[in-house]
Amino acid sequence: MSEIFSIAREQSVLPGFHARRGALQTAHGTIQTPVFMPVGTQGTVKTLEPRDLKELKVSVILGNTYHLLLRPGNEIMEHCGGLHAFMGWDGPILTDSGGFQVFSLGKLRKIKPDGVAFQSHIDGKKFFLGPAESLRTQRILGSDIVMCFDECIPYPATHEYASKSIDKTLRWAESCRQQPLAPGQLLFGIVQGGVYPDLRERCAKGLAKIGFDGYAIGGVSVGESEAEMMRGIDFSIPHIPADRPRYLMGVGDRIQIVEGVARGIDMFDCVMPTRHARNGSAFTRHGSIPVKAGRYADDLRPVEEGCSCYCCRHFTRAYVRHLLHAGEILGVRLLTIHNIHRFMRFMEEMRTSLENGSFDEFRRQAWLDLRGHLPPSDQEICAGTPPPPPDNRTE
Repeated sequence: MSEIFSIAREQSVLPGFHARRGALQTAHGTIQTPVFMPVGTQGTVKTLEPRDLKELKVSVILGNTYHLLLRPGNEIMEHCGGLHAFMGWDGPILTDSGGFQVFSLGKLRKIKPDGVAFQSHIDGKKFFLGPAESLRTQRILGSDIVMCFDECIPYPATHEYASKSIDKTLRWAESCRQQPLAPGQLLFGIVQGGVYPDLRERCAKGLAKIGFDGYAIGGVSVGESEAEMMRGIDFSIPHIPADRPRYLMGVGDRIQIVEGVARGIDMFDCVMPTRHARNGSAFTRHGSIPVKAGRYADDLRPVEEGCSCYCCRHFTRAYVRHLLHAGEILGVRLLTIHNIHRFMRFMEEMRTSLENGSFDEFRRQAWLDLRGHLPPSDQEICAGTPPPPPDNRTE
């Protein structure tokens, strides 16, 4: 399994951790890491065509097992030849297992020893999702990276609850490992354990003993402070095999991405670029701006000055704001193009910094640009008091 992931360069900026520049081989192409993966929950990155994604240099996207199982369903997906053919995307796809919906749809599910009984959020229909059902669906989807079915526990959770949850997650991971996969599919285990170091260690070691192609850190970005998130990473990383890719699930804040990379994380995903676009906000090198705000009604500047994306090359803030207020889908589409472009360039610049040994400088500049100050020490980040929120400054 080691040959699927190669590490070209490492740089240490935090004691005991190494930022990595790597490459992950999949059935539909090589993913250069560190990588940010746009989310395409229902077989589409909202408002974008696969052609757009290629032009934006997106290398891998996400789909969601729970949602695609409900619509269009396994029968139609199998008839259409899997998710790649169905959506016209020939690059790598990672599919979440449905484990996050165990957390997010807490009122519509009942956890059982062998899986989860759900009530569909669409029509109320009852169905069951466990390791076998999740892996069968992901096999039909034909994703390049398959995630184990797990329980994403809420925050806060007691040590007793989290410990029992780890027992289930490890048992389900063992069951997932025994399920058949489509040719070329990779299977990732997911480290859970909440904010408890002993549980993170136990889960990571248990997954490593089973053996997976890669390992994710789950159960973060579920309401805990940034300090607790970083500690959750710190508790997990030392017990994950170093020669496998590491994926931090559901994290899209750019400073949190930088700090994750500093700790050895290789892969990230989040809905932030697309969701913020739908809410009328644009990410820039220096934070975000509310393009929908009235002060941009007659602003003839591009969304971000100096940006080379299609939106910024051709349109003004005034026009994009007009589209948003008129309810025209083009406004959301243009902001989505811009936001994805901004994230892709951020990751590209980060990879370059790792290649030439300047990641420490990149990290310092990212903190200055996005938080307005230099990065605090590792001890300060994890001291229990979260740093100030991102500065949504205007230009």
